[in-house]
Amino acid sequence: MKIYHRLAQADAGGPGSAVALGFFDGVHIGHRSVIGAAVSAAAAGGLTAGVFTFRLPLSSHLKGGRLQTEEGKHQVMERLGVQLYLEPPFEEVCGQSPEEFVELVLEKALRAKAVFCGDNFTFGKKAAGNVDTLRRLCGARGIRVVQVEMARWQGEKVSSSRIRAALEAGDIPAANAMLGRPYAIDFEVAHGKGLGHTLGMPTINQRFPAGFQLPRQGVYATRVLLGEKWLPSVTGLGSRPTVNDDVTDVTCETFIPGFSGQIYGRRVPLEFLRYLDAPHRFENTDQLRAAVMGWARAALEQADGAKNGTNFPL
Repeated sequence: MKIYHRLAQADAGGPGSAVALGFFDGVHIGHRSVIGAAVSAAAAGGLTAGVFTFRLPLSSHLKGGRLQTEEGKHQVMERLGVQLYLEPPFEEVCGQSPEEFVELVLEKALRAKAVFCGDNFTFGKKAAGNVDTLRRLCGARGIRVVQVEMARWQGEKVSSSRIRAALEAGDIPAANAMLGRPYAIDFEVAHGKGLGHTLGMPTINQRFPAGFQLPRQGVYATRVLLGEKWLPSVTGLGSRPTVNDDVTDVTCETFIPGFSGQIYGRRVPLEFLRYLDAPHRFENTDQLRAAVMGWARAALEQADGAKNGTNFPL
């Protein structure tokens, strides 16, 4: 997959492209319907399968807390068959009128022959254009517009906002169902305070950068990808009330039963499978250790059950 960070860099090649349009945070099942339609049309028409999106600084609240890193988004897009990925900074396109967007982005940069979007797609300065606007402007240029029906889960439309709400509630099964795969992070492993080593159950420490969606604080059954193997684990997300009085110091610590090794500085994928328990303040570290071992057993049971459960394709 070729990734372009500026409009002027884009090169659709060949006879042009079929392009999915959207921000695509999380690349959930609704996003995949739009992207899959573009990929299929490109294959059928001998076109390049493209995606147009844009980059926002993490400090921006325009699209809510992020559900995945840019690298994670790229990996999913490539597995979906995307060949061209155009992601200019928001500042490069936010001032364009709908007419300029169609001319400069779709016609000139992407040489689009067909574009695909959901029914809530907006574009242009101050979201002045909608799907009807897109049809009118593209039609005049011979670009086909396909509106893809939005995916539903439990009778309601799937959206990144709905997934964020599920994460905030600790409803991991709901978030994972709407994502079409387990919710995951891949942040760098950092040095902690070494308490896990002291308790005989070393952990890996990852911190959610500012701007990312934070799930409900508590204990989760998770699994970690080390090398090419997924290992069952238990993750504590919170301020560690037993050993820390600073409620703003939120960490993500993962205990991997049976694992020992140095992986500091590596970006390690961590998938969330189920919410196990709320945060606790224990009277002493012995109680804390006993609780962690109990949660670890529950995580192992969750991992065994997952082998016979939902098979997420991505």
